[in-house]
Amino acid sequence: MKTFEYTVHDQRGIHARIAGYLTHTASAFPCRVVIQTEKKEADAKNMIMLMNLGVKWGQTITIRTDGEQEEEAMAAMKKFCEENL
Repeated sequence: MKTFEYTVHDQRGIHARIAGYLTHTASAFPCRVVIQTEKKEADAKNMIMLMNLGVKWGQTITIRTDGEQEEEAMAAMKKFCEENL
């Protein structure tokens, strides 16, 4: 299992468009990808679950990958966060 913490810099947080792109990125890998806040967690391959997290600007999220291609998935998720969030 790999983990990565990231503080959201986008003033809109994880909004619908970003959630869609994030879901697309996570779905490219067979492993489990989870995004966690202080109180909740969501399957990153499920846009509705991501939106229900309600991630805002300045909030720190933890991303976990577990399973086949977890390292590649983590690299892609890190890149996504740094470029889009």
